[in-house]
Amino acid sequence: MEVRIRMQRTGDPAQKNYNWRIVAISKQSPRDGRVLESLGYYDPSQKPAVYKLDVAKLEKWVKQGAQMTDTVRTLYNKTKKA
Repeated sequence: MEVRIRMQRTGDPAQKNYNWRIVAISKQSPRDGRVLESLGYYDPSQKPAVYKLDVAKLEKWVKQGAQMTDTVRTLYNKTKKA
């Protein structure tokens, strides 16, 4: 099974107030499909944007062969610098 580390949209669509979870999910699953593990969150509605990423869990998945999307990779790099 191929695993991707990507963002899953949550929040209130009526108010267009979206938050994002960073999750490990099967590559064939839809964006809002069944999650293997939750790795963090990203909230762009706050100024400045707030995010939290569990680096240890993320690195565990990467060692097992999971691939990160570009956006998750950017957040990962920001977390590593801080």
